Amino acid sequence: MIEKNNPKIVNAWKFYDWANSVHSLVIASAVFPIYYSTVTKSDSLEPIRFLGFDPASAFTFSLAICFFLVIILSPILSSIADTVGNKKRFLQFFCYLGSFSCIGLFFFTSENIWLGLLLNLLAAIGYWGSLVFYNSYLPEIVTEDRIDKTSAQGFMVGYVGSVILLVICLVMIMFIGKENSGFYTRLSFVLVGLWWMGFAQITFNRLPNTVYDKKIPKNIIQSSFKELNKTWNQLKSISRIRIFLGSFFFYSLGMQTIFLIAAIFGEKEIGLSTDKLIMTILLIQLEAILGAWLFSFLSGKIGNRNTLLIGIFIWVIVCLIGYLINKDSPSVEMQFYLMAALVGLVMGGIQALSRSTYAKLLPPTEDHTTFFSFYDVFEKVALCLGLFIFGIIIEMTDGMKVSTLTMGFSFIVSFIIMCFLKMEKTAKISK
Repeated sequence: MIEKNNPKIVNAWKFYDWANSVHSLVIASAVFPIYYSTVTKSDSLEPIRFLGFDPASAFTFSLAICFFLVIILSPILSSIADTVGNKKRFLQFFCYLGSFSCIGLFFFTSENIWLGLLLNLLAAIGYWGSLVFYNSYLPEIVTEDRIDKTSAQGFMVGYVGSVILLVICLVMIMFIGKENSGFYTRLSFVLVGLWWMGFAQITFNRLPNTVYDKKIPKNIIQSSFKELNKTWNQLKSISRIRIFLGSFFFYSLGMQTIFLIAAIFGEKEIGLSTDKLIMTILLIQLEAILGAWLFSFLSGKIGNRNTLLIGIFIWVIVCLIGYLINKDSPSVEMQFYLMAALVGLVMGGIQALSRSTYAKLLPPTEDHTTFFSFYDVFEKVALCLGLFIFGIIIEMTDGMKVSTLTMGFSFIVSFIIMCFLKMEKTAKISK
């Protein structure tokens, strides 16, 4: 066992948010989607269809495949990590998979769209695959009274780090490489990989491999599946966790899907220029820092459930604005900026509070990684489903606004389920 609330270990844990959040901003939401949208257009500005799909659909379907793979791998690998006690090794593996895939995106051009989709898929697997192992450290390194604050601080550190690198990338693309922006855009992908891999070493050097003494069983695979089954049975027996995960599933379906396609939405539905799109996403990240702090503060005043309900309700408003937005309106840019402002406010807050709320609901256990794998699975199943729904509706309607309205219904369902959550401390379950 390690000492909880140890500043060196807690700060090292937060630093992985600093390291990996550059993928979430530069690759997942800002530079890469805009670059992808640009290189998948022909000289006549018509989209270059890939395997018969619209580029936006191909992009969402490829990410859906990524999340499907994470859904399959996450519980199994997490259970093995808890059984053997080597979750830091898994964290390192996914970190390196993601960072090297980002570096490989340097070679993505209009001549090899398949390579861009493949490497983006692998980078996303690295990012999302590492989070289950990273998140599972939270209830092990801090006491319950500090979980909300520490989770929020982790996201805040991540937002600051990702904004710094995005600014560096923007300077390269828009000023230094103005005459050759494609090259400097691809160079920014290399910087993401190096930043992610490099700063993660601080986390790897200080985080323990496990906080519990583990005796490695002779049959690791069989023992791991027993551990997985035991954890699943525990989850099913705790009503508060079932209710939370149900609500979490539906708001993740909408929230994460919208976040991943926000830049493409702005380019396709609003017609915003690249510089305006990137600056908007940059401002969203800065506002998310405030959102993470605000939601942490509110949770201490009105409780986790009520704070999450506020965030979910704001997401419903975001979806309505997205559906009603009119490209031909003279105030269309202002409408988009209003929507972006609301997204920035709730994105950081609801992500940080979701992680800490789930950690609070867990029973006393040594198997936090396996428990968090189910949290991860619910999020990825939601993402996978959300992306497929978005892609299919794009193909059916030749637009993204109806898809946005569909996401609004998922937030309404989430809101209703969350109303039934009671945040009393979960009773201890014997091992």
